[in-house]
Amino acid sequence: MLNARPRAEFCRPAVPCEAVISITNAVPATEASAGGHAGGHGKNGGVKLAVGAIGVVFGDIGTSPLYAFRETFAGHHPLALDPAHIMGVISLIFWSMMIVVSIKYVAIIMRADNKGEGGSLALLALVSGKTKTKRWTTGIILLGVFATALFYGDSMITPAVTVLSAVEGLAVAAPAFGAWVLPIAIAILIGLFSIQRSGTEKVGFFFAPVMLVYFSVIAVLGTLSFIQTPEVLWALSPHYAVEFFLIDPLRAFLALGSVVLAVTGAEALYADMGHFGRRPIGVSWLVFVLPALILNYMGQGALLFREGAAALKSPFYMLAPENLQLPLVLLATAAAVIASQAVITGAFSVTQQAIQLGFMPRLRIEHTSATTEGQIYIPLVNWALMVMVIILVLFFRTSSNLTSAYGIAVTGAMLIDTCLLGVALTRLWNWPIYAAAPLLALFFVVDGAYFAANLTKVVAGGWFPLLVGLIIFTLLTTWSKGRQLMIDRLREAAMPMKIFIDSAASSASRVPGTAVFMTSTAEGVPHALLHNLKHNKVLHERIILLTVKIVGQPYWPEDDRAHRETLGEGFHRLVLRYGFMEEADVPAALKMVHECGTNFKMMDTSFFLSRQTLLASDRPGMMIWREKLFAWMLRNAESAMEFFRLPTNRVVELGSQVEI
Repeated sequence: MLNARPRAEFCRPAVPCEAVISITNAVPATEASAGGHAGGHGKNGGVKLAVGAIGVVFGDIGTSPLYAFRETFAGHHPLALDPAHIMGVISLIFWSMMIVVSIKYVAIIMRADNKGEGGSLALLALVSGKTKTKRWTTGIILLGVFATALFYGDSMITPAVTVLSAVEGLAVAAPAFGAWVLPIAIAILIGLFSIQRSGTEKVGFFFAPVMLVYFSVIAVLGTLSFIQTPEVLWALSPHYAVEFFLIDPLRAFLALGSVVLAVTGAEALYADMGHFGRRPIGVSWLVFVLPALILNYMGQGALLFREGAAALKSPFYMLAPENLQLPLVLLATAAAVIASQAVITGAFSVTQQAIQLGFMPRLRIEHTSATTEGQIYIPLVNWALMVMVIILVLFFRTSSNLTSAYGIAVTGAMLIDTCLLGVALTRLWNWPIYAAAPLLALFFVVDGAYFAANLTKVVAGGWFPLLVGLIIFTLLTTWSKGRQLMIDRLREAAMPMKIFIDSAASSASRVPGTAVFMTSTAEGVPHALLHNLKHNKVLHERIILLTVKIVGQPYWPEDDRAHRETLGEGFHRLVLRYGFMEEADVPAALKMVHECGTNFKMMDTSFFLSRQTLLASDRPGMMIWREKLFAWMLRNAESAMEFFRLPTNRVVELGSQVEI
């Protein structure tokens, strides 16, 4: 069948759990160094990156003051508005940001960069294979995949809660518009998702100035409040947090479920490290963002000291004079949109990584910038997120209700990051146990306490990210396992290449031109080649057995991309290697290959793709329902022709049936 849309994912290399383990050995531990991309920038470049990071990286954590402090006192487990509880909450927020964000993420985890890239999948690719046994390795991989699944739940909740909490300020600044909060929030969200196709390059230019103004304003408002009640400054002492647990242990534990909202977005610092580098993000956090947030939280605490329950409706907006509350609503809404944009962009990047690492089928990916490689748009992910976000807004209706669903995905991902960090410390960096154990114990206690506190909110809304995470985890693992089973089944029936060449070379007619047979494994005879010879009775003068491999690092050197092996009688085996952040442009790579005879000319080259039709069976491997799910995902995968950028008029598809 000529010029058809091949549905078989099998035309690109499979990278299931077991394969990820093997490919990560290509990344030496010395390359997991501090600095990422930051190390190569001069002083001026570092300043620009630090300012740019403020506009992109800190949107989520920067909008937390809109709801975190309020929810701690007025949420599902309200606290008394007395000095002990106010000082205790401020102290908990401050030390949470110091331990979780400053120490855990900025000082330590961000040093575990995979060739400059960060995020759960990058960390997973880095530490896979570093455990003692295969059982432990598989467990670590499953944890990393579940963290990725939880991220998608977070990507749905973050735009809903940030935009809704910002727009809710209308009810404070202009009570007559209270009934319009939901329609306005939904309109903003629809507009936000609708502009994703055009990319963020133009609007991104305004992100940093808006966030600079936003952080400056909330810092000034907080300062003006707490200088009227300067005793809240003492809340930075950790003994107030300890005292809170001593005088009211149950309420203090339950309060952790809301306090953790102050550090949501911490994982974004690590995920966005590839765009800005470790040092610029760290400088932005310590010098500008952290002080602004602390000043605002202390200002809100001071306001509750003075006003009590009267300020509890929205302490963030009531920090501003009445005539400035509406402009603050507009500024906070802009910040919320930026925070949401960062999460949506993160969902696109994580999806691309998951596809390249073999945990997702191919999806349509569009590039929105001719100059910036990382700016992509994935239509299916974009519209699915929009639908889920709007459903969340309509179902929960207020940001207070949404915060019940918010924390569990974040704390779950943070706890898993700590597990992966444990492998990095002991196996990747070879820290001695006596040095790593106390630090890991601190992180496990803090993250475990936050996660346990959020489990109390499962019934009130925490079930949503858990359900989303479970569904996506099932999809990711089913795809990975199914593709590995398919490889095994095809390998069982594969003919050794040497036997085929000896037999075919003497019996088949040869025709001019080049045939490229794309195969997932660099061994055996591709099924498309067998079917072509069986039905067409000819072989081309030059036959290339092409395998595209995705390695466990973000980028692969261009001068080392192609590896060739001459098999004789006009047969060549060619392996192209790409990093998991790169796109596989096969025609462009072939133009750089000069060792397989004459140079490649696309008009003289035909690409043969295999298309497998799956037949679910009772053979050992997966349950029948998972086999059918895998078959459905396979049928709906994006065209291999488009994925590898093959010329549309030079593609031939040959099919077969496979039982798994």
